Amino acid sequence: MNEAKDVDRATSQAGQAPSTPQSGAAGEPGHSTRTPFMVPIRSLGANHRGRIAVHLMCLDSHDRYLRFGYAATDEHIRHYIDGLDFERDEIFGIYNRKLEMIAMAHLAYPTEKTFDSCAEFGVSVLKSARGRGYGARLFERAAIHARNDGITQMFIHALSENTAMLKIAKRAGAIVQRDGAETEAYLRLPAATLDSRMTEIVQEQMAQADYRMKAQAKQFSGILAGLRAAGGALQRRCVQAINRHLPMQGARAGELPRAPAIRYPYGSSTTVCSAHSVRVRHPSRAPCR
Repeated sequence: MNEAKDVDRATSQAGQAPSTPQSGAAGEPGHSTRTPFMVPIRSLGANHRGRIAVHLMCLDSHDRYLRFGYAATDEHIRHYIDGLDFERDEIFGIYNRKLEMIAMAHLAYPTEKTFDSCAEFGVSVLKSARGRGYGARLFERAAIHARNDGITQMFIHALSENTAMLKIAKRAGAIVQRDGAETEAYLRLPAATLDSRMTEIVQEQMAQADYRMKAQAKQFSGILAGLRAAGGALQRRCVQAINRHLPMQGARAGELPRAPAIRYPYGSSTTVCSAHSVRVRHPSRAPCR
């Protein structure tokens, strides 16, 4: 009963900043970083398979060992990604403003019907994004979805040295059983409520809106970069054309030429305008005769 209350409290407070930062490879290192009040966590589909691959490939050898339980090579990761079932399982991701996946969680459902009330949780966070509680946020998000999907028990199978992952499970009220180098954590989930269903809907809608805004901002930045590049190229072509067709005194390669001075009959001179400035000195008025 107490475990159910702990889980209900943890899942209902999903999206709020944790009181203390996590530590370790699966979560975050020991330094403290301020966490945003709301972290948009999006449910991922098969069209995100490429970004998932990039995220997992960015993990170093030690992080891969903690995430998969063995020294996973690039070939192992590709095989894992190819085997992802987006129809059966649920995968969540956190993107930064550059649309780079900085954290990812996999809620795997069993293939056998006899264990259809259980789900396994796994998570990975890039080193550059640790210290912000993203691992705990993803766990809370997965727990809400599992509750609403009829799952009664969520478990974690991790290495005993993966203290960050086990700390997340303990804080949620999971029962942790250590067996040598490996540890399993079991978390009993309460039944779905109207609050849990509405929480998941709101979180998913906010994450979708956040992703669209980031995608539009990235597209707009790309357009601006293209215009700046095109403008620089056009300016260089204009300078080359002027140097080629309008040779003037004092011009050097890659520079706009200077216009020659024009002498007026009464002693004043005018410098014809260049591309950068215009300086005109009117000739003196002729004396009356």
